[in-house]
Amino acid sequence: MIPKFKIASFLKYFNIENYKSDMIHITKYEEHNNLLLSSQPIIIDFYFLALKTNFESVEDFGKTLYDGRYSFAYFDAPDTIAEWNLKKPWKGYHILINKKIFNDYARAYNFSGYDKHEALFLNQEEEDLLTDIFEKAYNEFSKIDYSEEILLSYSKLILSYIHTFYKRQFETRQVIYNDIVSKFKKDLKDYFNEEYENYKLPSVSYFAEKVNLSSNYFGDVIKHFTGRSPLDHIHDQIIIVAKIKLANSNLNISEIGYSLGFDYPTYFTRFFKNKTGFTPSKFRKK
Repeated sequence: MIPKFKIASFLKYFNIENYKSDMIHITKYEEHNNLLLSSQPIIIDFYFLALKTNFESVEDFGKTLYDGRYSFAYFDAPDTIAEWNLKKPWKGYHILINKKIFNDYARAYNFSGYDKHEALFLNQEEEDLLTDIFEKAYNEFSKIDYSEEILLSYSKLILSYIHTFYKRQFETRQVIYNDIVSKFKKDLKDYFNEEYENYKLPSVSYFAEKVNLSSNYFGDVIKHFTGRSPLDHIHDQIIIVAKIKLANSNLNISEIGYSLGFDYPTYFTRFFKNKTGFTPSKFRKK
């Protein structure tokens, strides 16, 4: 069983002694000489917001030839599995935040569901800006009577900047991501051209796995470059195939619904009418 850590137990495991609160904790890595350099998989039960600035080789985190620097930021949600194996200690910061006080805000950001290899690789201006905010947050946390409200405000500001910087990263990697968009569109068309013994509706995770991306990151890439979510594209393709089958086959409505992956004919009828304004029967009679 993979061990699960709350903030206090994680800090002890990570060899950080200045524990203050179960609600929020900020660490500046350079202030600690005995950080845990390797770990088997563990599960975190809090939000983990990090800026790391000294990786000289980060290929395992997904760095590409379009990323010119070695600093990066990422944001992990509770129940994320983490593991690491380092040759030297990190430099930078992390902020650990109890999910009780951050859930409502954090869930607005898809990148809390990104994998590690989908981290945000920073240019010099972005690194300087985030370093300044993390340092201000750390200085506030170092006070005896620090303000939790101020620390949360800094954390929210960091997330806002990360959201903006990811848009820049998508554009920087446009050549790579154009290929991903093209592959998704081809895979989506091919999905219904193959013969399946057990028909299933296509899922976003199915196509994300084919390009080795998390569902959240894949979804943001597709939406960034097409203006529409992967699920919108999937629904469009289902309707296209459904119309072809209704117009050019002798299958009845139930058989068409099953062939597209719907568990019940009523689900197919409801879906089709919602997307086209017609029931399958009325469309067939047009």
